Amino acid sequence: MNTNLSRIFAIIIFFLGLSNGSLGQLKSTIVHPEWVKDKVIYEVNLRQFTQSGSIREFREHLPRLKELGVGILWFMPIHPIGELNRKGTMGSYYAVKDYKGLDSYYGTLEEFRELVKEIHSMGMYIILDWVANHTAWDNPLTKTHPDFYTKDSAGNFVPPVADWSDVIDLNYDNKALWNYKADALEFWVREFNIDGYRCDVAGMVPIEFWDYATARLRKIKNVFMLAEWESPEMHFNSFNMTYGWDMHHLLNRISKGEAKASEIKDKIEKDNNSYPDNALRMQFITNHDENSWNGTEFERMGEAVKALAVLTYTIPGMPLLYTGQEIGLNRRLSFFEKDAVDWIKSDYSLFYQKLNKMKKLNPALHNKPSGGTFINVPNTQSDKVLTFLRKSGDNILLMVFNLSSEAINFEFKDVPESEFKGYFTTKTLKTVKSNKMSLRPWEYEVFISSK
Repeated sequence: MNTNLSRIFAIIIFFLGLSNGSLGQLKSTIVHPEWVKDKVIYEVNLRQFTQSGSIREFREHLPRLKELGVGILWFMPIHPIGELNRKGTMGSYYAVKDYKGLDSYYGTLEEFRELVKEIHSMGMYIILDWVANHTAWDNPLTKTHPDFYTKDSAGNFVPPVADWSDVIDLNYDNKALWNYKADALEFWVREFNIDGYRCDVAGMVPIEFWDYATARLRKIKNVFMLAEWESPEMHFNSFNMTYGWDMHHLLNRISKGEAKASEIKDKIEKDNNSYPDNALRMQFITNHDENSWNGTEFERMGEAVKALAVLTYTIPGMPLLYTGQEIGLNRRLSFFEKDAVDWIKSDYSLFYQKLNKMKKLNPALHNKPSGGTFINVPNTQSDKVLTFLRKSGDNILLMVFNLSSEAINFEFKDVPESEFKGYFTTKTLKTVKSNKMSLRPWEYEVFISSK
């Protein structure tokens, strides 16, 4: 039986319930690991990270990543890739042939074990990309457990989506598949002490499976789980963090002049009413999907890149950096071929290092439930200017963003009277009941109270 249609209906019904307010106050059983509170997540495209693509060569970058200030290293899938119906020369990372294996292109399992130990010794954490929804066509499960798969009326394996011709859909109506997958998830936590998972297209798998699997994982350790999905139900029992896709798409539209700055405030308020209080949302201007398929942040956002990057660090949520973003990589990385990053020196490295330091040193910017409140600050140009506060005790930050391609004069009010210092410039600001300011196109500043 093909379960895709039932999954889609379940998602539609869930969101209809949200819109009608029938779910009431959303609750979560999730308790985040203590170390999550001030972290920035970094997506490692291991294949493209170095010329060899090896674990051994990647380890040479660990001191640089530590200095950059990232805290969670998310590795795109490291498992052997299927050869049958493979796309391109090297295939998709997400066409998994062996869930307990490491692709020999990257190295050995012992090298991976040492990598995890080194990451931990440096005060960083590691999560692996996990592909639950589908496998490669030549995964041994097709022979040993053909009943794990969705089939058409003729009994043939089928892709989950027509364009995903290099993979075949798994059938979660079969509870034996649940045990197999949970066992494989436990393997990497028990044997290698990884800290959690990023789960690919998590909403295409029943939430009941995730509740079952994560409960088993958390008997071993308090893992950190990231869902590539947005629905609030992901946060009830299974996932610490979900993708902020809607916010990302809004930022793309703002960069093109197709949306108003005030819509960011509206989106944050909507999330506050739709998600559990401790739900972490991942904020980003790029990732592997966006870079390879929709264009680099510079293609999509143009002159707005730095302003929108700062915004992802200052609104509620955990910011993401993708491989090469910290050097201003301005090309699309190939998805099915070798396409190594050229690690050049760049001012963007200092830019993101400064952002990571700001995130860590200001409790108001910490991740839920530790972070400060988001307080909208009214201004006279709300279609183009976004002004808001983040506040945690005496730690108060005032953010001002011109999210347009024109110079703007504006006035804002309802800010605590205080003396603020600019984080990116030498500007100082002494706020009063009503304040006037001018900003150049896409100019931004983060003011930190000096009290």
